[in-house]
Amino acid sequence: MADVAAKAGVSRALVSIVFRNQPGASEETRERVLRIADEIGYRPDSAARLLARGRSRTLGVMFTVHQTFHTDLIEGIYPEAERLGYDVLLSAAAQGRSEAKAVEALLSHRCEALILLASDAEAPYLDELAHRTAAVSVGRRAPGAPVDFVHSAEGNGVRQAMDHLAELGHHRIVHIDGGRGPGSVERRRAYRAAMRRRGLESEVRVIPGDHTEQSGIETGRLLLAERDRGQPLPTAVLAGNDRSAMGLLMALTRVGVEVPRDLSVVGYDDSHLSHLMPIGLTTVRQDAVLMAEHAVRFAVERLENPEREPREAVLEPKLVVRGSSGPAPEGAA
Repeated sequence: MADVAAKAGVSRALVSIVFRNQPGASEETRERVLRIADEIGYRPDSAARLLARGRSRTLGVMFTVHQTFHTDLIEGIYPEAERLGYDVLLSAAAQGRSEAKAVEALLSHRCEALILLASDAEAPYLDELAHRTAAVSVGRRAPGAPVDFVHSAEGNGVRQAMDHLAELGHHRIVHIDGGRGPGSVERRRAYRAAMRRRGLESEVRVIPGDHTEQSGIETGRLLLAERDRGQPLPTAVLAGNDRSAMGLLMALTRVGVEVPRDLSVVGYDDSHLSHLMPIGLTTVRQDAVLMAEHAVRFAVERLENPEREPREAVLEPKLVVRGSSGPAPEGAA
């Protein structure tokens, strides 16, 4: 700003008036200052101005590398934050970089509030974090922690998927567990309840896994090895998420198992991955944009009213039927 003032032959205070679009400078002076600023490549540092006022107007987003649904959420976070006058800063948890380190990086960059995508944090850590900043947890609940939560009604989503498979005549339905992934406990519980409701307790089978393609690939290998030993394949698999479902599809189709003729596959999330396979994936859609909008609004509203009680937004998922699910094979028990 001092360089612009010197070259324009005016005071730094007058340059400040021009950049803040305040009265006090003639139109000729205003045009000269802006022209010179453009010539020397000066841009007002909005972040520095905000920090000088004690505000950064920046929301920090902690996400996990390789989780495709997080990409969908982030795409929804940016426009809502911009609409409310906030910038967004991202920090990733990855192999060798813990969630806590990702969070501390955001706080060190003066983020005013945090949006945690599928945080692994337990309630005590979230409690501590809530005393340092405004925080919103997306996709994972931590009852008792004083933070806002945004998630889908996992049980309803699984019920829709199980009803769909039951209507297609499936009885031998296997579930690939999501491990510690967001929503896994609720999805596992809802799967078991749906099987019991139909009198299929003897067919309940939860295969340990996580929210990765490798988990689906390993499940596929397990089921194929059992088939080679004379055990029948299940007629349908409800995967913990879309990535796991994609891994399963790859493992099955490579050896000639036809989906859905031989076996139906259902995912969860309706991430952008679900559209990329030659066989469109039947999956439970979580509305990433709506979840993102709620998360941003919760964060901003908590900044405006830090003493408000924690809130929870529970959004309804919706089954999206595509090509990976079909009638149970004839003669399947």
